[in-house]
Parts: sequence; C-alpha cells; structure tokens
Amino acid sequence: MRALPIAVTVLAAALALTSCDSSGGDSGGNSDGGNKTTGTSSGTCKIDQVGIQVGPANAAPAAGDTGNVPVTITNRGSKCLLEGFPGLEVQAGGTSTDIVADKAAKPQKLTLAANGTASFTISYVRGKAGDAKTLDLKTLKISLPGATAAQDFTWSYGPVAGKGRAGELDASVTPFQPAGD
Repeated sequence: MRALPIAVTVLAAALALTSCDSSGGDSGGNSDGGNKTTGTSSGTCKIDQVGIQVGPANAAPAAGDTGNVPVTITNRGSKCLLEGFPGLEVQAGGTSTDIVADKAAKPQKLTLAANGTASFTISYVRGKAGDAKTLDLKTLKISLPGATAAQDFTWSYGPVAGKGRAGELDASVTPFQPAGD
C-alpha cells in the first residue's frame, strides 16, 4: 500500500509541472501572434479581433474650434486586456505624424469580455486651410497598445491645426474607458 501515496505524489507533481506558465500569458516569444488566454488571465487585445467604429463626431466647424471624435472598440474574440492609450497616426499627403496622449489623463487597465466595448476620444483644433502649420488630414491609423498592426480610416473632420514644432498637431487622445462612461 506504500505505492499509492508515491503514485499520487508523482501524479500531482506531473500535473503541477504541465500546468505551469511562468510567462503569465503570451510573452512575445509566441510566434503564432494569437491571443493566448490561460485560466482567468486575459491576453492583450489584438486589432484583428476587434471591431472599430469611428464617430459620429462633434466636428469642429471653423478654424480655431475644437472637435471631438469618439471611437468605440468592440471585442469580437475571447476575453482580452486593454491598457494604456491607442496608437494614432494621421497622414496628409506624404506627411505622417502621431496624435499624442492627453497628458492629464491616467490610463486604466480594462478587461473586455467577448462582445464587450471600450472607447476613447480624439480631441483636435481645426486648422485654417492653407496655413503652413495646418495639416489637411486624409487618413487615421488606429493601433492597440503594444502592437504595430493598424486599421485605416478616412479622416473627414477637416484640417487640423499644428502647434509648436513642425509636424506636431493641436490634438490629443484619451485613454481607453469602459463604453458608456
């Protein structure tokens, strides 16, 4: 009967070793690029597993006015995590620049269930057409935190004013928030 306790101990040790995942999720060494979910932990949300709706916007009607463009993210995959700010690149002809994070905002960690939603807002100052500091934006590229893959959208809210240094826009983006907040 001594064999039974040893067999149980060996079985328990084997199960413990096979269930270990010291990385806490996808450590970047996983070349499948998938959204790995283990137990109750959530992997980072992936751009190809979310739906993105841009607008409807409160567009700035005239130069100097401020406009706001809400963006809603809907998780179409399994539970995942959003933390930080979205990546936003805008293009005007051959020029591209980033929309920076709102310096006063503090990002929070959000877990999105399947079909869960989160949102963020782009605020901008409309520029004067033809002004040297104004960019007549055509394309908005949205990426999720920690990723380079992006989805492209048409920017139809008018030119955006520049400020300070060349290529710096008078625009910012809020962190992700639970939708409806």
